Amino acid sequence: MAANWRVATAALRRHLRSPPPTIRESTGALSAANQRRSYTTALADDDDDPRGKWLTLPPFSPTIDAAAVGKELSFGDGDSIVKGSTDGSTTALRWILRCRPDLPRNLVQKLFRLRQVRRQVVVPMSCELQRSQLKRVAAKESLNVGDRIYLPLSVGNDAPPPAKKERFRCSEEERKFVCSLVLYKDPAIIVLNKPHGMAVQGGTGVKTSIDELAATCLTFDKSESPRLVHRLDRDCSGLLVLGRTQTAATLLHSIFREKTSGASAYGVKKNIKSLKRKYLALVIGCPRRQRGQISAPLRKVVVDDGKSDRITVNDNGELVSTQHAITEYRVVESSPHGYTWLELRPLTGRKHQLRVHCAEVLGTPILGDYKYGWQAHKTREPFVSSENTPTKPSPSPFGLDMEGGDVSSKQPHLHLHSKQIDLPNICQLLEKLEVSPDSDISDLDGLKFDAPLPTHMQLSFNLLKSRVESSDNC
Repeated sequence: MAANWRVATAALRRHLRSPPPTIRESTGALSAANQRRSYTTALADDDDDPRGKWLTLPPFSPTIDAAAVGKELSFGDGDSIVKGSTDGSTTALRWILRCRPDLPRNLVQKLFRLRQVRRQVVVPMSCELQRSQLKRVAAKESLNVGDRIYLPLSVGNDAPPPAKKERFRCSEEERKFVCSLVLYKDPAIIVLNKPHGMAVQGGTGVKTSIDELAATCLTFDKSESPRLVHRLDRDCSGLLVLGRTQTAATLLHSIFREKTSGASAYGVKKNIKSLKRKYLALVIGCPRRQRGQISAPLRKVVVDDGKSDRITVNDNGELVSTQHAITEYRVVESSPHGYTWLELRPLTGRKHQLRVHCAEVLGTPILGDYKYGWQAHKTREPFVSSENTPTKPSPSPFGLDMEGGDVSSKQPHLHLHSKQIDLPNICQLLEKLEVSPDSDISDLDGLKFDAPLPTHMQLSFNLLKSRVESSDNC
């Protein structure tokens, strides 16, 4: 028995010390579009050797560092060269998760712990001959351009089947309505004119959202679903930008984020290629000054025994978590009936920022904002005009209330509209970066979008007989 045990131990040791299997070089180049796919190939000289069959990933290649590009655009001081536009290195773990997002992270980490992950290396045999060999690789080991990673074929069986997300089903009429919201479309972005009452993202009590409708109706010629890069309140209307690819969405999200993080109480760093936004609002009352800048930190407070929350200005100096918020405003025109049209320019992007700044700082809550202007709405009398003509409400897609809600209504809709957005031409920028990582963007075009007013705000505009000046004259 002891002799048999020694023989078995020696055989096991010889097996563990045996060199890894050799592989042949794979012929044919992989395109950039295939870098996110996985392939199964037989890589051993001996096809009967089960150790020679691996799951091989695309070779590592640098990708556009969209977050760095967004930051450079926002704070590049007008520099005509985008620096650090590519991510030239990554770890083996990150590359596997990028190429195979269907594999759970804990499963990939387990493969590394069991030393079952390989990397292809070239071993010189003579002056003219060389062979490819597989070598064990650690999770945090950096990859070189062209490196391939190999996984055991068993991961295909160990990985859970991808969850099938049931897409929202809508009628042809609803699909046409969603497509009618598109103001602009190119290979990188889609710009919508979001209607009042439609949520941007799903949540408790939300039956329909832009996020799921975009995946159903707005993919067009892309295999990817459009992605959200910023938010609008459900009751706010106007311009909403979506990224059509992961890279475009990351770049746009970086631009929106850097706009907020870069703003300070001492001014905002100006850049002609950065993000600019303008909102139009109808408020109750009139600010004391015709124009100005609001710099007031915001904080969230919990109300109704934790059932809900609201945002408020933190002006008592308490050591609580606050977010700095800056808004520029300008009085467009005041009505003798007690209402004022305001142009609002948010320099930061905080939750409910414009609504709280108007209500708590200017003392002029936005019409239809019952959360932050309920006291003003309690004493408000509906505007009466001889032009009021009752109309029979017509059914609207997704149950949206598209009729009424103007200044003459007892319960008007929120009169806050994202009217203008200026963005750099993301599609043009990505095309430049694909040609050269360090691209000259001095001739990069800008995109300007202007969304027409929603029906309820246009009715209020007509009833109050206001003439809104062009915001381009600011």
